[in-house]
Amino acid sequence: MSRIAFHALAGVSTLAFALPAFADPTTPAEAPPPRDTVTVTATATDIAQPAAVATMTGEEIAETTQVVNAEDALRYFPNILVRKRHIGDTQAPITTRTSGVGASARSLIYVDGVLISALIGNNNNGASPKWGMVSPEEIASIDVLYGPFSAAYAGNSIGAVVEINTRMPEKLEGTVSLAGSSDHFSQYSTRDDFGAWQGAATIGDRIGPFSFWLAATHTDSQSQPLAYVTATRPASLSAAGTPLTGAINDVNRTGAPIVVLGAGGFEDQKQDNLKFKAAWDITPETQLAYTFGRFGNDTESSVESYLRNAAGGTVYSGSGLNINGYSYTVAASAFSNNVYTFDEAQYSNSLSLNHRSADGAFDWRITASAYDYDKSEQRLPTAALPTAFTGGAGAITRGDGTGWKTLDAHGIWRITDQEISFGVHGDRYELTSERFNTTDWRSGAPTSLATSSRGKTQTFALWAQDAIALSPDITAIVGGRWESWKAYDGLNYALSPALLVRQPELDRTAFSPKGSLEWRFAPQWSVRGSVGQAYRFPTASELYQAVTVGTLMASPNPNLKPEAAVSTEISLTRDFDDGNIRLSVFTEDITDALISQTALIDPASTTPALPAGTVATVSFVQNVDKVESRGIELVANKDNVLIQGLSLQGSLTWVDSHTAEDAAFPAAVGKRTPQVPEWRSTLVATYRPDAHWAFTLAGRYVDRLYGTLDNSDTVSHTWQGFEGFTAVDVRVSYRFDDHWTAALGLENANKADYFLFHPFPQRTATAELKYAF
Repeated sequence: MSRIAFHALAGVSTLAFALPAFADPTTPAEAPPPRDTVTVTATATDIAQPAAVATMTGEEIAETTQVVNAEDALRYFPNILVRKRHIGDTQAPITTRTSGVGASARSLIYVDGVLISALIGNNNNGASPKWGMVSPEEIASIDVLYGPFSAAYAGNSIGAVVEINTRMPEKLEGTVSLAGSSDHFSQYSTRDDFGAWQGAATIGDRIGPFSFWLAATHTDSQSQPLAYVTATRPASLSAAGTPLTGAINDVNRTGAPIVVLGAGGFEDQKQDNLKFKAAWDITPETQLAYTFGRFGNDTESSVESYLRNAAGGTVYSGSGLNINGYSYTVAASAFSNNVYTFDEAQYSNSLSLNHRSADGAFDWRITASAYDYDKSEQRLPTAALPTAFTGGAGAITRGDGTGWKTLDAHGIWRITDQEISFGVHGDRYELTSERFNTTDWRSGAPTSLATSSRGKTQTFALWAQDAIALSPDITAIVGGRWESWKAYDGLNYALSPALLVRQPELDRTAFSPKGSLEWRFAPQWSVRGSVGQAYRFPTASELYQAVTVGTLMASPNPNLKPEAAVSTEISLTRDFDDGNIRLSVFTEDITDALISQTALIDPASTTPALPAGTVATVSFVQNVDKVESRGIELVANKDNVLIQGLSLQGSLTWVDSHTAEDAAFPAAVGKRTPQVPEWRSTLVATYRPDAHWAFTLAGRYVDRLYGTLDNSDTVSHTWQGFEGFTAVDVRVSYRFDDHWTAALGLENANKADYFLFHPFPQRTATAELKYAF
């Protein structure tokens, strides 16, 4: 489906939201079930919100979406794209209106007020959210808050805040479920079906003032290739070397000729998740709750070489290889870097004390949490395949000891025509990343330490916000957040090229004012304007990066400045009895934006200082002077559109996001912000003819993206390219009775073949069966 056709369909469908529901003479006697009203314990979203909020209940999500992993529940939220490459992917950050998948630190994701965002970095791999700490069965509702307009959240809310609210049982209940999927994938010379299955069980009960909930999930998945092994084509033809067949001619994302030698990153994952929650109602108004989570991940990655010699044998590396009339040298690391094992065991603990007053005059909550990487070990070979498949020299990368601790307390005081909220926040993040050499990458002990990066950051914050009804129709919300941030204990070490430096301690204080004004000028109409400033402080991995310059290694900038955002939004909203439509115009200006870019390194700015006269072009995280974004968003949802039981929800967004100033890289000025598309759309139609059936047809559209600041990646459909796509999903669910539910679906039913740096799943068949008691 073309971009114009999809946008036209989204626009026409949006107009349908405004149409009334007509009586249908053929309506079955058994009407669709009413939507459940979700009641959750006091959360930060109880605080008056000064900007746009999108909400879906767990029931709606379960009917419209196959939620194998918790992040699937966000699939159809406006302006949220989860970069999930396959079921069980541990590297699945979200994108927002103005930030791409490489800006994971510009969003905050909470579960019952407990942070699962990994603010140890700002990237789409090790800093991805810890979705494994959420069981899909426990989701009661999800709220997505757009922009940094609430004083209750740190500057990492520049993009969005996701609040996942879970539930506790009121009586004995439980579920047993089984889900499976099969992805038919065809790209280059890789053609196969990649499947996944998941078994899950939950049980919970309430006994007087005590309640508990326990969930266990096992997931077994095999992914499509996550990478391709390529080589740049030499400038001239050559008849020299051993002839090989099987390679495929292509171009890379900048248009240079390459050959595709094979595929890598075929991940075979086995994951075990355990979640336990317990609550004690000390009084009818006060509750003490404890939550424990364990995420275990065992991954083994393999490769597929397309190269064959004259005897039909598989070739992985070598010199003097003649491929399609050119002579190549393929390093051992080309394929072996895509062969690895990954063993993880991570733990989350949280304790909260919640109080909801009977008259609603004063509510408060205190939450403490700790997240710990108890084991994080990746092993990979450094020798050539195929010998290295069974062992030999390699490397071990460990993240053991990485983690964070948080403490949050907030109160909400409600008096006549006024709501005053306030709070205190503290956090500490610790990054530990060490790479060791080993004589046997499969099972050998570590030998010498090759590299080490360590560091800590901490923040203390105070905030307050006042929502005042200036008149029956006008409400003002003003607030501010004061933050004190520090980075310390930074260390970078490398064996070769040699590097040993203890990084300087940094500290910074900042104040972020917020404000909004809402006018309900008619019973069903309102307009609201919001403005907010936010500071997003550097993460440990951004500060303590290291780069190689020739035969030397240095830390290019351990003194990064926080990125400062000024955001605005004006929204017009029309409410219906069973839906609403919202049009928003938004802006965002970020100074000192933290983005990885290629630039000439300044020898004097590095730690340790490089020799005078050193000239090198290196890619590393820098402060980009200014990034500007301007956009328009249309969001609508309505039940019973035209006929009883038909629900529609959709969004359409246009954004102009570009680099406005960049002294270090002038070629980027005026170019689109990496990984932020100009257009984005979602459209979901669900028909519930009775209490048993739910039929869903959904579409997702993302426009052309760029992966580089100067937009030099002119080719999108290639390995490491970023391209737009349209994916159509189909789902049918059937509730047999109060106990049994089944569902079948097709994700990406139109078989869109696209890259977002990595190749993504194609047409995927899904099936679920669940028993509840």
